[in-house]
Amino acid sequence: MRAENRHYRTIWPAEGAVAVEIIDQTRLPHEFATVRLENLHDAAIAIKNMLVRGAPLIGATAAYGIALAMSAEHSDAALEEACTTLAATRPTAINLRWALARMKALLLPLPPEHRAQAAWQEAAAICDEDVVINRAIGGHGLKLIRDKLEAKGDPVNILTHCNAGWLATVDWGTALAPIYAAFNAGIPVHVWVDETRPRNQGASLTAWELKQHGVPHTVIADNTGGHLMQHGMVDMVIVGTDRTTASGDVCNKIGTYLKALAAFDNQIPFYVALPGPTIDWTLDDGIRDIPIEQREAEEVTQIRGRTAEGEIISVTLTPHGSPAANYAFDVTPARLVTGLITERGVCSASREGLQALYPEQKR
Repeated sequence: MRAENRHYRTIWPAEGAVAVEIIDQTRLPHEFATVRLENLHDAAIAIKNMLVRGAPLIGATAAYGIALAMSAEHSDAALEEACTTLAATRPTAINLRWALARMKALLLPLPPEHRAQAAWQEAAAICDEDVVINRAIGGHGLKLIRDKLEAKGDPVNILTHCNAGWLATVDWGTALAPIYAAFNAGIPVHVWVDETRPRNQGASLTAWELKQHGVPHTVIADNTGGHLMQHGMVDMVIVGTDRTTASGDVCNKIGTYLKALAAFDNQIPFYVALPGPTIDWTLDDGIRDIPIEQREAEEVTQIRGRTAEGEIISVTLTPHGSPAANYAFDVTPARLVTGLITERGVCSASREGLQALYPEQKR
């Protein structure tokens, strides 16, 4: 996708150096900047502090974190330490553990002296696969948007939550991939962009990348979606996910569950776009079994923005001493999900639906 009038991926090997470069998403939308990751510690901090975020991109960054670690020390102990360090950065997104398991399974049987090169090659392969997967998600979701256009006329109004665009992946995105595909195909679309408190990934990231690509959009407060749905101003909802259970429960950014309830009450299709690696085939009950990350209270009590003079500052929103809770995700039960948009097609949010697309996962 495009940023600053050129094509970017969100992560790429640094030219001529044993390092990786990323887009620092904590500085968007007011400043576009890249950061160099030179070692395991840098990769772990980038994930933990959300310089990179979004389940697929977290997984890709973890893979490159292993490559950086193996370039410094390629023993069994170093590989184990790298996997443990990266796994501890964020608990909810399953792609992190998927990528680490894939890297470890490849590297552990190899002679130590071969591990660094193999790690860099495998991390690059994970990134390339992510791009292919997300482009395919866009193609399958495009059909749903085209069907909606034929049924109601233009434009197709789509509500999304958080950021599940190319900034959350290596390229294309998950929830936004169908929107980009539709826009590129000349289908008139308009996106309602939830601000997504407390970190404002919708207002800061989704709005930024849609603007970069020229897609019509409007930023709204998180609690506006239900009103829009009641008044026929939303044709469908498409969100991403950080972990989906084998039975179709969907864990996504906090506030997604409320959007699903409003969509269900107003008979509006609620779709979830996800790549195969985001499915956790070991879990059935998302509400009970998916670990929900709790982040620092300051993300709730403070907000960052740009003043009229152009200065980037943080200000406090709450009374001094008021405690704040910061649950980063919630779980939407499968019964509220109209369909799952994957790289292999669209299916029902159920074990039967998922296994029809991924028959290799049948027990």
